[in-house]
Formats: sequence, structure tokens, C-alpha cells
Amino acid sequence: MNRLKNRQEVSEMAYSDFTLIEIKEKFQFETEEETNIFPIVTEEKISGTLNEILKENIPLALAIHTEKARSEMIVTPILIELRKILNHRISLFSGVEFNVDKEKGLNGVCDYIISLSKEQLYINSPVISVVEAKNDNIKSGLAQCAAEMIAARIFNEKKGNQINAIYGIVTTGSNWRFLKLDDILYIDVKEYYLEQLSIIMGILLHIVNSEISESRS
Repeated sequence: MNRLKNRQEVSEMAYSDFTLIEIKEKFQFETEEETNIFPIVTEEKISGTLNEILKENIPLALAIHTEKARSEMIVTPILIELRKILNHRISLFSGVEFNVDKEKGLNGVCDYIISLSKEQLYINSPVISVVEAKNDNIKSGLAQCAAEMIAARIFNEKKGNQINAIYGIVTTGSNWRFLKLDDILYIDVKEYYLEQLSIIMGILLHIVNSEISESRS
């Protein structure tokens, strides 16, 4: 009976249920938290349009002080700007199910998914996960993001795309932290802030271009 119950609990897990300890034990990944994943970053000039949007939106989002407000008013405009810079070579999904392997708990709704394809009607590969941190706490989103990155790797493999490095992003809107998964799960030692938006955008572009390059090799 207990064994059956345990199986049911595992199958009912979702991305947001994982802890980093469970990620390490279940998927046999070591974690590294002392690495600067992006030691050299080319800053990207932020358009006047995005600057105007954020100038209006940020004070309002911070005053409302909910995850939904930060998502809609800060994160979404930044990701839309990324798509615009890339001439719509990527697709952007928000609040969609990404069910890859329910038996392993790799299923559930993702806050954002960036797909390296123009197709906007369905998720294509490779995939970059963006997680909204809960309670304005970056650490709260790290395990969820790691789980989604593992799912992205499996998803890519099923699609025939052997991408060595998978990237993930955790953000509160105000703060941004990046993850990288190859043989080790790297959690960037640095945290970036909205005042560094040109650097954040530069990193986002680097991530997308890196995965585009790998998918073509």
C-alpha cells in the first residue's frame, strides 16, 4: 500500500514541487554555485520604447507588489523586446503546460518558455525556461527552473536535438539569476538587477545565440 502511495506521489509531482536536493538525488546532477557563468558580456543597448514602457510600469508593479504585476509589467516587456531584437526568430510562451515525463515529475505549467523557432502555435526545441520566483525570493525558483531545464534536455533529445548546454532564468522582475546545465548544474554566483538591464539583455542574447549555434552543429 505504501509503495503504491509513493508511486502516486511521484507521478503527481510537478516542476514547482522539486527541491535542489531532490534534483541532485533523482537526476544525479552535481551543483556548482561559485561559477560566474558569463564572465564576459556584451551589453545590448535598450530601445527607447522599452525604456519608456519600464519607466511607466516598474513603479506601478512595485506598488502593486504581486507576482502577476511584476510578470505582466516587467518580465513580459523585456522578453518581448528580446524577441524583437532577434527579428522574431524565437517564440515566447507564457503560462503553458510543458509535460515531458510525468513519471519523473517533469510536468506542469511553466511561467515562460523561449523556443528557438518562429512557430508560435506550439513549443519547438531547443527550450529556455524562465521562472518567476515566488515571494520576491530568487532562491525559491531555482529548483523549479532546474527541473524545467532537465525536462528541456529530454524534450530536445526526443526531437533529435542534442544540445549540450541548457539554460534557465529565475527572476523576480527586479532581480535576475541564470542557470546552466551540462554535466553539472551551474547556478550563477552573480545576481543581476534592473539597473543592469543592458547586461541582462546581453546575457539573454548570448544564451539564445549559443543554443542556436549548438542546434545547427
